[in-house]
Amino acid sequence: MSIFAINHLCREVLRDHAFRAAMKADPAKALAPLHLTDEERRALLAGDVGALFRMGANAFLMNYLSRFEVCGLNAQIYNERMRAVKVDEIGQPVG
Repeated sequence: MSIFAINHLCREVLRDHAFRAAMKADPAKALAPLHLTDEERRALLAGDVGALFRMGANAFLMNYLSRFEVCGLNAQIYNERMRAVKVDEIGQPVG
């Protein structure tokens, strides 16, 4: 269920200007009330989109994190971390 929360928060970064500002100012505080696993919370705070993708987070929605430069991400970092994820012939993460 928490992967849904990750996808939802990525969408909220796009839509909710106050949440976006909170994520830029203090991501740990902005994430505190959300129902996330410790692993998901750590990955978000580290901007580890590759790990989040392997957990099932939506790559398109996570791109909003880089678009608005939250969690230490920008387009270059996002692309590098996503390209490092090994995928199978239909684009599903492996390993």
